[in-house]
Formats: sequence, C-alpha cells, structure tokens
Amino acid sequence: MNDWTPAMVEERLIEAAAVLRRLPRERGQGYFSTWPQTFVEFSDLVGQTPEPMRLPPPSAAAISRMDAALPWLLWLAPLDAKIVWRRASGERWKSICWSVGLARAAAHEHWLYALCVIAWRLNGRAAPKGVGRRELIGRLRAVQA
Repeated sequence: MNDWTPAMVEERLIEAAAVLRRLPRERGQGYFSTWPQTFVEFSDLVGQTPEPMRLPPPSAAAISRMDAALPWLLWLAPLDAKIVWRRASGERWKSICWSVGLARAAAHEHWLYALCVIAWRLNGRAAPKGVGRRELIGRLRAVQA
C-alpha cells in the first residue's frame, strides 16, 4: 500500500487503541481458591446491578494490525506521539491540551503534523528535515489532490 493519507493513519491508530483496550487484563500469578465454585440462583441475583457487557476479544488480524501500527509512534517527537495516542484513545481535546500545556490550535497542529509525518514515512519517503509543520501539511495535501 503506497498511498497512505493522514485520515487512514488516524483510523488505524484508533483501531489499535481499541484493540489494546479489548485485550485481556494481565493477572498476577499465585492467587487461587481451593473452594468449590458456588452456584448462584435467580433469587440471589434479584436487586443486583448487572455486570456491564464487554466486547469479545479482538481477532488475530486486528492484533497484527495493532502490532504494525504501534511502532509508528516512535517516528514522532515525544510530545507529538503523546498527543496522537491520547487522541486515538478517544480523549477529549480539552484534557489533552491541559496535559501537554498547549492551546487547542497548537495541539491540533501538532496532531495533524504527526499524522502527516507517519503518512509521509509509510508512503516510502524519507523523514522530512528542515521542513516546517505547515509546509509539510501543505505538501501532503498537494500530493493527495
């Protein structure tokens, strides 16, 4: 695939964050019970709140795509990678801006620049050096048009 766009990169990172959330939790070893399993009757469940429904575990293909997408964050500056990952995880812009100490417009520009850098690298081009954020965003938009 040689025609990556920032929107495609964003979708893949959102999917990677969702897959990571759906993986089973890590459990510590050594704690178990020798008591037999108790049987719960319907009358015991009356008045209790039901457990929330969980999505099924991700497929092997989704995990493979996640494993391929996570190293993309290493191509970015730490601040840009933090913004991209928090946005892919579904966090709101207000909390992202507060945590990184940037205004909304600046954080959005860092995010868009990071997506463009990833798309640029995935399309087989070398990492741009000495190119400003807005210039790279403009170049990628010109290539796509």
